[in-house]
Amino acid sequence: MRRGLISVAIFVAFVAIYTISRHATSPTTTTTTLQVAASTTTTVATPTTTSTVSSAALCQGSDFSGVYNEGQGAGGTVYASVTLTKATPGTCSVQGWPVLTLQDKTGAILPIALSDTPSSNSAVQFPTTKANHRPTLLALQQGSATNFSLAYSDVPTNNTVCDNALTVNVQFSKGGSAAPLTPPSPVQPCDNGKVWISPFY
Repeated sequence: MRRGLISVAIFVAFVAIYTISRHATSPTTTTTTLQVAASTTTTVATPTTTSTVSSAALCQGSDFSGVYNEGQGAGGTVYASVTLTKATPGTCSVQGWPVLTLQDKTGAILPIALSDTPSSNSAVQFPTTKANHRPTLLALQQGSATNFSLAYSDVPTNNTVCDNALTVNVQFSKGGSAAPLTPPSPVQPCDNGKVWISPFY
């Protein structure tokens, strides 16, 4: 009898343990994930505008066609002028006095002594008023023209030989290309080729 009670007690205990184990809850592991929002930096480029003001390139004689305007003489001084017209596209600038070179019929370079006018010791007054003014900056485009005046004495002095130039080359500056001109008659400055010239106008 006692053995039977023990068996029943063991059975009841087994059933109780089994039931408890079936209803027991397993521990739950909770994982918390923190998500950090990535910060986005947007760089907006500020547009910059650079304005470059450039002067027009210096005029070159090779871009021009020229005409020698023969003038008249008075008291042994011959007055003339030159007109130069820009034949190529674009704009160029000029300011100051021309540089002249004289050549004879063989192409040889003749002596010349240029005297810029006006100056403190100007010995001539040009018939054209603009020729007697100080230099101004000129901007020349295709088809536009500039002029300058010149004067020389054709009276020999001290038995010196006067030039006999058939070609007059005009440069806008020393070292620049030249515009060759053929005067209607020879240019014959005496006194070692002295020539008074005005600025471009």
